[in-house]
Amino acid sequence: MKTLYLMRHAQKEIDNTKDDYDIELTQEGITNTINFCKKLKEKNITIDMILTSPATRAEQTAQIIAEELNYDGIITRNEVIYKAFLNELLETLSYTYDNINSLFMVGHNPAIGTLAFKLTKLRENFEMGSIARIDFDCDSWLDINEENAKLIYFEKGI
Repeated sequence: MKTLYLMRHAQKEIDNTKDDYDIELTQEGITNTINFCKKLKEKNITIDMILTSPATRAEQTAQIIAEELNYDGIITRNEVIYKAFLNELLETLSYTYDNINSLFMVGHNPAIGTLAFKLTKLRENFEMGSIARIDFDCDSWLDINEENAKLIYFEKGI
């Protein structure tokens, strides 16, 4: 079985003077992510790998997730996730080594929400800080698809 956690970065600043890539989380976004991690801890999740967009707000979200969930591995930054199209996210997932059973991906809309919809028909708005857990009944990331995907939960950002 493979488990995918899809998360849209937490609440970001509204700053028209910065390039979109460099926009940071608000203090509210940081606090909400820390509080959200407490909920995730109650679910006893395990993470084998964190994969994130290198945009500042996504990296900050991934760092908080790693710290709060005691993830001691490397946070992998993948430029493809920033401004990705659906097929690019699916391809990125297919490159994941099969010894990784639980993958946490932090990214952006519309791609993250579109990926969740493609795999599970989830029609919820993927607001900032939202997360979906999707389990796949397969042993390889090459084999993940909507036929072996099951939405375990979806939680809107807080």
